[in-house]
Amino acid sequence: MTARTLAALALVALISAGCGSTAASETGTAASGTKHATGQDKAVKFAECIRGHDVPDFPDPNAKGEFEYGVSVSREVWTKAVDACKDLQPPGSLSSKRTLKQQTASLRFAQCVRENGVKDFPDPANGEPLINTYEIPSSNRPGGMAILNAATTKCRDLLDNALAGR
Repeated sequence: MTARTLAALALVALISAGCGSTAASETGTAASGTKHATGQDKAVKFAECIRGHDVPDFPDPNAKGEFEYGVSVSREVWTKAVDACKDLQPPGSLSSKRTLKQQTASLRFAQCVRENGVKDFPDPANGEPLINTYEIPSSNRPGGMAILNAATTKCRDLLDNALAGR
């Protein structure tokens, strides 16, 4: 396995599905007796589409309607799959927007990771993944992923705060 593949496998991104009423149950029966798809059903269809476009390990959404996924394919394959499935994509499903409190915790997490050996770990921009190995050159060097994984483990409490409420 190449360092690039390992880096992609380790990408930690919480891709949250649309929260609120969209992700909550939308079941109901129309006048004709047809059952409406739930937000969860829609998210599952999106996941099936992504898997059908060369991302075989993309998971179904969890009970909260969120996708917990570290991208394990190239950026090109991922972009192609998302583009192909955009008509099925639940609102907000690939958004990583954080509240002010979450973004503040994200910046503390980034600082902690830098202090624990990953000097080129960038501050995450709001709306972008917290950890994007494409943006961390040292993660693609021999031993780089081990250092990144150790640092993120040491900073786990800060990461949990950044993801709070998701």
